[in-house]
Amino acid sequence: MPTPRSEGVNETGLFDPVTANVTGVDDHTLLACLVTTEVALTRAWVDLGLAPSTVGEACGEVFGWQGPGQLCARTLDAGGFDVVTGGNPVIPLIPKMREKVPSQARAWVHKGATSQDIMDSALMLLSRITGTRILEIVDALLDVLNTLGRRHRNTVTVARTLTQHGVPTTWGARIAGWGHGLRRARQRLHQVVDELPAQLAGAGGTSASFVEIAGAKRAVRLPHLFATQLDLQPPLHPWHTVRWPVTELGDALAQVVGALGTFASDVTTLARTEIQEVTDAGGGGSSAMPQKNNPTRAVLIKSAAIRTPLLSASLHTSAALAVDERPDGAWHAEWPALRDLLKITLGAATLARDLAGDLRINEEAVGRNVGLSAGLILAERVSLVLGPLIGSQKVNELLGRAGEQGLAQVLMNDPHVQRTGIDVASLLDPHNYVGLAPGFDSDEESHG
Repeated sequence: MPTPRSEGVNETGLFDPVTANVTGVDDHTLLACLVTTEVALTRAWVDLGLAPSTVGEACGEVFGWQGPGQLCARTLDAGGFDVVTGGNPVIPLIPKMREKVPSQARAWVHKGATSQDIMDSALMLLSRITGTRILEIVDALLDVLNTLGRRHRNTVTVARTLTQHGVPTTWGARIAGWGHGLRRARQRLHQVVDELPAQLAGAGGTSASFVEIAGAKRAVRLPHLFATQLDLQPPLHPWHTVRWPVTELGDALAQVVGALGTFASDVTTLARTEIQEVTDAGGGGSSAMPQKNNPTRAVLIKSAAIRTPLLSASLHTSAALAVDERPDGAWHAEWPALRDLLKITLGAATLARDLAGDLRINEEAVGRNVGLSAGLILAERVSLVLGPLIGSQKVNELLGRAGEQGLAQVLMNDPHVQRTGIDVASLLDPHNYVGLAPGFDSDEESHG
């Protein structure tokens, strides 16, 4: 059977619904990052006082330079790039860029740099831009969860431990738990994004080409000027084979998706027909069962949480195999893994923000589930209160009989309990045994 011919179109999400609507993490955007990085280098040479100012102006005009940290407005056609022969997209990029700029500027395009300098810096630029978008979406998600948590601060529900009913808690506390995990992940990603460095060290990581061109004193300044043009951090040292910027970013992205996965997993559980505590008002249907309202977005977020740890681990594997002064394959293996992590995190965060906005808590079902154990959800409290008064053995006996008659009936009819004067109704009111839960806040810290 013949294989369908590719027409070079962008991915449509048929294989990956999580990223179906994600934009800005594709080949076109990476190419724009590469072009921007090369233009930034020409401008750094100008700032260093080596290249004429007309060089930076000419390159900036041709490619639509928009300022430090912003992508050039005009790039190149991603089609026709021979990325196989040289093993990376920078090698075929250089002659295409030189063709576009005036003759006096051509020698300054890629001046002294190596392919890894440009590729690493472009990936960090892409990561900073995408990471900033993710942080903004997580902020919006936290705002939605905070509003929902305040609305249900005192809505008593079942705390489930090892899948079983444990003690009462509140929906506000549950939502606050989602928020705590997300805020911690956001804090980590924010820190990593702020620290993303440029890369500029030359062919073997020694900066020998820059020293030859500019002299040692000025060569030391060049990476700082280059990083400033990209709104990245100046590299403290060459990191051609020291891959912490990539692994730390991967870990931070995986932590964000992991926190989103906790939220989504709770939703998928609590939206089950037999539980029905939550509903996704924007849920999906079924091709065969018209009665269904599937929590589709939660399902997709959960799928993302399953995938991301493996991608993050693959970055660590690549880092461990980054040998010599230029990795032979380990470096190349990073690119698709990092791209997928960025896309999946962006997609999962967007889905989670939208899901939270459509989440409905069914208080009737919540109350029904609280009562399913016939009062045994308060067994811990009964033991703590009555144990010192009538003995733990007697309490255990009463709890053992509660399954048939209901705990309230058992306690009210027992003479030992009657003699204590305990108000059984108050003792078994789940609202009176939620501890500090009503005070938990899903936004008790600022997003920053």
